[in-house]
Amino acid sequence: MKLIRLDERSRRDRLRFVKSQWRFYQGDPHWVPPLIFDRMKLLDVRRNPFYQHSKIALFLVEDRTGPLGRIAAIVNDNHNRTHNDRVGFFGFYESIHSQEVTSALLDAAAEWLQLHGMTHIRGPVNPSMNDECGLLIEGFDRPPVVLMTYNPPYYPALLEGWGLQKTMDLYAYLLDQESYRSEKLDRLLGIVRQRTGVQIRAMDFRNRTQFRRDVEILRDLYNTAWEKNWGFVKMTDAEFDFLAADLKQIADPNLVLIAEVGDRPVGFALALPDINQCLIHNRSGRLLPGLWHLMTKRKQITMVRIIVLGLLPEFRRTGIDAVLYAEIGERAKARGALWGEASWILETNDPMNHALQNTMHGVRYKTYRLYERTIE
Repeated sequence: MKLIRLDERSRRDRLRFVKSQWRFYQGDPHWVPPLIFDRMKLLDVRRNPFYQHSKIALFLVEDRTGPLGRIAAIVNDNHNRTHNDRVGFFGFYESIHSQEVTSALLDAAAEWLQLHGMTHIRGPVNPSMNDECGLLIEGFDRPPVVLMTYNPPYYPALLEGWGLQKTMDLYAYLLDQESYRSEKLDRLLGIVRQRTGVQIRAMDFRNRTQFRRDVEILRDLYNTAWEKNWGFVKMTDAEFDFLAADLKQIADPNLVLIAEVGDRPVGFALALPDINQCLIHNRSGRLLPGLWHLMTKRKQITMVRIIVLGLLPEFRRTGIDAVLYAEIGERAKARGALWGEASWILETNDPMNHALQNTMHGVRYKTYRLYERTIE
């Protein structure tokens, strides 16, 4: 086998890196092939504004039969400035069931990160905590929902075999439309609405001016509400606009909600239709067949993912988060959704974990893990 450093500036090399993923999921019924177009855009160091403050290196291990594994090493300067540390990241990891291959990949990533002054390696993140992140360690019996990761069950042992250890777990909760509402919850929601005067409105995607205003509101809320969260890094204006343009293509405006008290935005929630229920049929990952599956199967989607829900610090523990969850649930139900996934939730976020389990009757059904190791 041989280790290859690919050129992240080369479209040909990025495509080689992206397409290698298919080797590792042949015959896996739960894997959802990504759109090659989307993966190429995510890794494009010229177009993706993430790389205005970050660097990435792509590595591939292969033999004469084809790819055996891949990994990306990432230096996120904004992360290190925010947290005053020297943590490098790895992501986009795939491997055959071989400790030798995984160790070669992680050795290469660690060496590159050391050359850039990093003292720790953490991951997987693809390529940041604001994107897909975490290694699936529990819940292999279902496909992933939109923008969540999936991997073979043997991956954790391979990463741990190189010396990586758990640094944080991320939870995903399954919410059932038939059980998440109760008389107790409805009474609570009424009290919260009366006491806080909160009003919930949806984004308007058709009015370009209002859409731009709302994107700015969401960006400010996101960067403020999550500021103290473990591992969080504020998104730049360019990054948020880049993400908003992508999400607008798949989002339902009625599931992008802003909570206001008086005329002040105090929180928001974003739920996405689980387009993975369509894309799982697009085994090639090519764009045009993927669009065809989205158009012809979109009405069959029965799941939404509550991807973001947050409040300004002074409005936490007011119950407005429960109002947002309930609004998302009712609006999703009206569009045929039977279930919702709330993900991901930090294992240390006790108030949210408690609310999802005890108030919303959610079931924690998947766990994702972030690993870390010193590399000095």
